[in-house]
Amino acid sequence: MTLSTAFTRLFGVRHPIALAPMGGSAGGELAAAVSRGGGLGLLGAAYGDPDWLARELPIVSQGTGPWGVGLLTWGIDAGVVERVLEHGPRAVMLSFGDPGPFAERIRRAGAALIIQVTDLEEARQAVDMGADVIVAQGTESGGHGARHGRSTLPFVPMVVDLAVPVPVLAAGGIADGRGVAAALALGAAGALIGTRFQATAEALVHPSIATAIVEGRGQDTERNRVLDIARGSQWPSRYTARALPHRYLDQCRGREAELAADPQAQQAYQEDVARGEVPPLPVWAGEAVDLITDITDLPPAAELVAALAAQAEDALKQAGKH
Repeated sequence: MTLSTAFTRLFGVRHPIALAPMGGSAGGELAAAVSRGGGLGLLGAAYGDPDWLARELPIVSQGTGPWGVGLLTWGIDAGVVERVLEHGPRAVMLSFGDPGPFAERIRRAGAALIIQVTDLEEARQAVDMGADVIVAQGTESGGHGARHGRSTLPFVPMVVDLAVPVPVLAAGGIADGRGVAAALALGAAGALIGTRFQATAEALVHPSIATAIVEGRGQDTERNRVLDIARGSQWPSRYTARALPHRYLDQCRGREAELAADPQAQQAYQEDVARGEVPPLPVWAGEAVDLITDITDLPPAAELVAALAAQAEDALKQAGKH
């Protein structure tokens, strides 16, 4: 069985799998490896830090296979988009914010426009803007997402029905081939996968983060704004972030307004980071983290893409027997 979908045909890739452009951790090596493995690698450019882009863009652009770049729409300007487009990505993904100011420029450059959505209003907007691909993100996802979003299972088919004929990728709570198969069964053209790829050989994460993901449990993940406030992050309040347990979550849960109004508390967080008492970054992880069990050896991302696709094919064959 070959998992050919509108997504694989659009980008000329072998498998209906895309790398979630996780800010910072989805660097050039990881994105290039996913593309080499037959998926679509998306560089996690986040706010478009010039130094980071200067280092990582040449790595992914010199790889094999189509690739793209993901940006945080609320945190960028037109200059960041121009800098990215200079390297000729096959796609640019915009997440969290109004894609309107950047959509037409991306299309004029010949790149596919991917828009991630977290509710039906955003999905309608993405269709109206002529998105080439829409990512429907459920609340099970690791990292940032909508405070009042929907879970992946009901949300994806709603977006699929709304967006026809635009291909939709499912995101949130997908960490193995069975999740990819489920996404296809829901009518999606593929899956956008994040947390699973943080525990790979090429991910730009500290070994302690990969270890925490492998050892983590989905029931312990929590979606909250506490860690953004404590870090002094400028993420809009409508977005929360799912992470593994953290000391500041226990200390400040339910006291977000108090924390935001107390600069000394935020300074204390930075001092704790400097002393090594809390990790430099929270461990963003989705609810499917339990399915990541590579305790001894982190797999190369290219091999993981192929394994996920093979698992998805097997799952669909098994489902067809019932």
